[in-house]
Amino acid sequence: MTVKEIAELAGVSIGTVDRVLYQRGRVSTATRAKVQEIIETYQFTPNPIARRLKRNRSYHFCALIPRRDQDAGYWEQAIAGLKTGADEVSLLGAETEIIEYDRYNMEEVFAKVEAALAKAPDGVILAPNIRIKRLIPKIREKQTPYIFFDSNFPELTPLCTISQDPIRGGYLAGRLMSLFGRSASTSASASESGNQREKPVAVLDAHCEDYHIVRRRDGFLRYAEEHAIPVVVKEYSEEGELTEKEIMALLERYRGLTGFFVTNSLAHRVAQTLKDGAREKRVIIGYDLTSNNKQLLKEGFIDAIISQRPEEQGRQAVINLYRYIVLEQNIESKIEMPLDVYIKENVMETPQDDF
Repeated sequence: MTVKEIAELAGVSIGTVDRVLYQRGRVSTATRAKVQEIIETYQFTPNPIARRLKRNRSYHFCALIPRRDQDAGYWEQAIAGLKTGADEVSLLGAETEIIEYDRYNMEEVFAKVEAALAKAPDGVILAPNIRIKRLIPKIREKQTPYIFFDSNFPELTPLCTISQDPIRGGYLAGRLMSLFGRSASTSASASESGNQREKPVAVLDAHCEDYHIVRRRDGFLRYAEEHAIPVVVKEYSEEGELTEKEIMALLERYRGLTGFFVTNSLAHRVAQTLKDGAREKRVIIGYDLTSNNKQLLKEGFIDAIISQRPEEQGRQAVINLYRYIVLEQNIESKIEMPLDVYIKENVMETPQDDF
């Protein structure tokens, strides 16, 4: 379907169709409705390059994201995805600026958001946390469209949220804990196996103010309750640092711990502590295939990692913002990422790995 064909079907000039498409000039209500009906029926989408030339303008998006070195390097992967999406839309007239901030410094977060909004961006991409949540009213005040990725706050209303279902992710972690724990105890005697099942596992709960982290924990606890698995929940420091001292203190207090579920990307801290201390094997389930987690997974000190495809989330955020703002297409309000599970046997070598 072309503009010329729409004009022929509607019995109007190409110029009239152009005015309807780009909402300029005068068109009677009846003619506009007729042209729009044909556009919707045939799902016509104007060529984006032609659209930009018609409007004689470019588009500017801002992606605000924690620093790439924070959270064990998790955000490096998300930034790579944002850059991929930015490259895809740049030739079509949309520039994407990636702005990194210290997620633990409210003053810096505020300043970076203020600076971004001062540029009057056409749209904003956010990885929401408790500090970003406080600034959403400012973004709404500017009437700037925004998209979430990585997480969500259900009471807020972004155009689209791109993330995993955290409850399902936590529940899956519980099942993995059970499966690996059962495997580890197969060589024990029947009486020892019975005692094994009564011993607790620990949930190390990072960023406990962040919605998706809390819901991961809730999903794990749901599985544990359904399967009578004793659980110890430990919330650790606001800045997400899980230290060897904290891990050792937990092991000392709960000597019977048989496993750890780490709700964010710091499973490698537990694995490294146990590795260095030459302690007995405990099951470790974590999140995010960062370089440290990947290495210890390959070595067998981490049992399983749930990946949330941060690269694809970042890419999808840019593409969907472009579709909504430039192409004026409807986009899904929720795009759910799959729950990818990596174990020692299926984690792949990459050129970036150190040997």
